[in-house]
Amino acid sequence: MRSKTANYVLLMKRIGKFLGVPYDWRRPTVARTEARWWNPDDPRLFTPKVSGWGYAINFARLLRRH
Repeated sequence: MRSKTANYVLLMKRIGKFLGVPYDWRRPTVARTEARWWNPDDPRLFTPKVSGWGYAINFARLLRRH
């Protein structure tokens, strides 16, 4: 018999937003890490985290490296 938590995890999408906060439960990749932490082409300072719930900082934008 599954617990309620296990049922919720099975129903939840791997990427999306909850209460306006992004989440990504996929395994991190180098390409996604670079795109979220160092992407001078992305105008956003705060990007979705590589893995987990919340935001990461786009350091290229923070340091104004274009």
